[in-house]
Amino acid sequence: MKLTPIFTICLGTAVACFMNACHTEEKQEAPVVSVQAATAQKTDISRTVHAEALVFPIDQAMITPKISSPVKKFYVNRGQKVRKGELLAELENRDLEAAAMDNKGALDAAAATSETTVGATLPQDIQKAEQDVETTKQSLDAEQTLFQSRENLFKEGALPRKDLDQARVSLIQARTQYDAAKKHLELLNAVGKQQTIKSATGQRVSAEGKYLGAQAQLGYSRIVSPIDGVITDRPLFEGEMASPSAPLLTVMDISSIRAKAHIPQSDAVLIHKGDKAEIEAPGVEKVSGKVTLISPALDPNSTTVEIWVEAKNEGQQLRPGVSAQVSVTAQTVHDALVVPASALLNATGGQAQVMVVNSDSAAQSRDVKTGIQTPEQVQILSGLNPGEQVVSEGAYGLPDKTKVKVEKPSPSGGEGEGEKGDAAKGEGGKSESGKGEAKPGQDKD
Repeated sequence: MKLTPIFTICLGTAVACFMNACHTEEKQEAPVVSVQAATAQKTDISRTVHAEALVFPIDQAMITPKISSPVKKFYVNRGQKVRKGELLAELENRDLEAAAMDNKGALDAAAATSETTVGATLPQDIQKAEQDVETTKQSLDAEQTLFQSRENLFKEGALPRKDLDQARVSLIQARTQYDAAKKHLELLNAVGKQQTIKSATGQRVSAEGKYLGAQAQLGYSRIVSPIDGVITDRPLFEGEMASPSAPLLTVMDISSIRAKAHIPQSDAVLIHKGDKAEIEAPGVEKVSGKVTLISPALDPNSTTVEIWVEAKNEGQQLRPGVSAQVSVTAQTVHDALVVPASALLNATGGQAQVMVVNSDSAAQSRDVKTGIQTPEQVQILSGLNPGEQVVSEGAYGLPDKTKVKVEKPSPSGGEGEGEKGDAAKGEGGKSESGKGEAKPGQDKD
């Protein structure tokens, strides 16, 4: 059957109109965007304060000798563990030993003199004084009797006055000697005895002090560890001169460490003594500790607050002087409504937006108020209910009320899932761009 030109033209026009109508219907279909979503749920969330810190030993002793003397011998090396009271080094001390020996002899002599004075000399002096009193008392009595006898004879006219006057003079001399002996005994018992004992005791104490000083000087030549720890520095060799102006040895106790950090005042008000913390350094596993100090004053140079975090240093992985990262758990909210931090859009202060997937599989923008925020999660204070789904991946630049298809995240959470999603969508990616192009197979149909 032969077709006329007019019929052919009409048929072509009809086919063209049919194809244009099909393309128009495809363009009017709403695009579907593949996204990932997460459910708002209640759980615990903590506010964490992060700061750079410097690690210090829990205890340290820079041992400086008190005397200048050559090093006679070292008993430890760098890196060696030591105990409190252990002998670390010895300085030349022969002259100090001789001085101590000389003072020991002087002390022994002073002690012997004190014992002799108190135990023998003083009692003898008192005994002699008592004998003198007794002798002068007898002489006084004899002179008194003689004077009375001569006085009676003088009254009877049997004795000249010259003999009576001579007897009176002898009586006065005897009484004077007796009074002097008695006074000496009294002074010896009351004052002399105490002063003699004090003098002897003072000489002994003085000698003992000199001996103790010599012993101390000798003890300074023996260097012992004041703490348990590890030898971290030993700058001199045997034979070199040790001086009070420079440390001879350094001992550090690194069984525990102390990380010192400076944080803003706004963060410091959230932290309390005893709060849990973590210390992390390059190449070292995280170490758990706690806050032991919060400075009551600001650093005048940086206007920050210094905090100390102490932790056990098992295996001595954290070395003093290394820079570390300190993380302090400052606040924990239980049963808080949280969503992934990646779901937030246009976050400013405590305000943000999220894309909520409604029952029609459309992403709807909603304003929310946020609270505690971590790198992984964020607390929602208002604007969202538990159980609602929010777009966690793919919400950026997504128009409001766009149809979405929620895909399951890949186990690795990498870009491979997105590539798989694009592959699964096939030409859906073209539909997402809004071009609405059909598959080649559809064109053929």
